[in-house]
Amino acid sequence: MKKIFEPIKLNHLDLKNRLVRSATWEGIAEPDGGITEETYKIYEELAKGGVGMIITGFTSVMANDYYFDGMMRLSKDELIPQYRKLTELIHQENCPVLSQLALGGYYRQRPDGRYGLAEPDDMTVDEIRMVRDAFVDAAVRAERSGFDGVQIHAAHFFFLSRFISPKVNHRTDEYGRDTEGRIKLLLEILYGIKEKTPGLHVTVKINSSDFISGGLGEEESLVICKKLAEAGVDSIEVSGNGTSVSGIRPHVNEGYFEEFGERLAEATEIPVILVGGLRSVEKMEEVLSHTKIELLSLSRPLLREPDLPEKMRKGESRESNCVSCNACYSSPAHKCIFREDDRS
Repeated sequence: MKKIFEPIKLNHLDLKNRLVRSATWEGIAEPDGGITEETYKIYEELAKGGVGMIITGFTSVMANDYYFDGMMRLSKDELIPQYRKLTELIHQENCPVLSQLALGGYYRQRPDGRYGLAEPDDMTVDEIRMVRDAFVDAAVRAERSGFDGVQIHAAHFFFLSRFISPKVNHRTDEYGRDTEGRIKLLLEILYGIKEKTPGLHVTVKINSSDFISGGLGEEESLVICKKLAEAGVDSIEVSGNGTSVSGIRPHVNEGYFEEFGERLAEATEIPVILVGGLRSVEKMEEVLSHTKIELLSLSRPLLREPDLPEKMRKGESRESNCVSCNACYSSPAHKCIFREDDRS
């Protein structure tokens, strides 16, 4: 029987427990993607809090990605020393760390010098391959920065999520037409990262469903995940559009992606990471005991209590104090509004 607080080995990773800090948006990086002192403090606190592994927040692979302000970036070599400082800080607490490599959107430079968002249908093949190379190059920088792995962000309707969605991608060339075509770029990114950084753990975050008419559904997502497994991905984190469901309560409505995660874990041999509304030790133990899901991912609970894993390990807490109000998303640096130290 799997236990929350037991060591687990994954490809290129040794974790002290099965709890993962799911990538959580902070939005406080410097304009060039550099790391602020506040960011270092956030990750030091998380590492000291006892989580088994950390996946950093949204880290763009391109310098001209204007989807958000405050994005961390691994788009140029000059940033490597800052990210090396981050990984060293986390590693001091015996905690592996992965960089979530992402692209909010592809921005093409116009004749007037300004940049405009280009949808997958409008991109040239050369531009698509430029995106592929940007992800691979960012993974190389992540390895040089000391990261133990990378997560390819193909969820939440950001660029890669949109590219694989039948709602958005209507291309008729090799990068469209059907499931095989729409995931060609994702697979090329995976193959490229595996080739250039064979020592990294490579995971993918993907929607179980887009939850929109004409979008990616569970059956097609399951097919895609199987193809990722065949292509050599090391793990998959199951998510979906419409994440951060409000009103989650311990022992009431936890684990809203559990059913799909369980199906995926049964269908493949790769480790599945379940995120989405996990709040109590009892629920997490139930998931581990009754499914083949290997890892449990937390986001909002760690905004409220970065030391929640350690409190659970010591028996000081059995459930998160997070009330799923989502007020963190409108607060500076996406901090929990109920934490006294964050309001001071």
